[in-house]
Amino acid sequence: MTSLLDPQRVLERAAERLTARFDGIVAAETVERVVFESYASLMRTARITDHVPALAEKFAKDRLTALATSKGLVAKPHPEVLFLCVGNSGRSQMAAAMMRLIAGERIVVRSAGSQPGEEILPHVQEALSEIGADVSHEFPKPLTDDVVRASDVVITMGCGDACPVYPGKRYEDWPIADPAELDLGGVRDVRAELRHRVERLAAELAPA
Repeated sequence: MTSLLDPQRVLERAAERLTARFDGIVAAETVERVVFESYASLMRTARITDHVPALAEKFAKDRLTALATSKGLVAKPHPEVLFLCVGNSGRSQMAAAMMRLIAGERIVVRSAGSQPGEEILPHVQEALSEIGADVSHEFPKPLTDDVVRASDVVITMGCGDACPVYPGKRYEDWPIADPAELDLGGVRDVRAELRHRVERLAAELAPA
């Protein structure tokens, strides 16, 4: 039988690993706080909770990287883009996946949701797999202040005023249909529109 203390132990070990990774950059207390905050945030919407502690470590690592970048504690060699929608289960995941395909390592890509869903929509996963984009390792993530601060460009899609606004950052709102309300054919149309927009943004931020 799985002990109720197991998630606690997993998170403590995750905090130890991340503390070592960010040694001299982020304080150990901050690392631990971010790990446990990340776990709590993901648990709020998780349908299956077994893998949440492991996902929390990945989420916390990304948040800590963003925190260090935004504070100038680590170098920022590439522009950073945040794609934001409501559930982080459709539009923002599609845009992020296509940006990774198109720009590779030339652009740092993140996505988040103002009200994250439980999982990436099946039609979205299928439409992305058709173009060679694997999102099986991705998951809906809540919007956090640190990832906004680290971003050079914030692309919003249907989430209204949920995203905090910071001076000096570029914001764009893309009027993209919600894949949750579409069949696979409709999601493919969304994919085509997003690809056009993402290609244009990638060419502008980091020409090949």
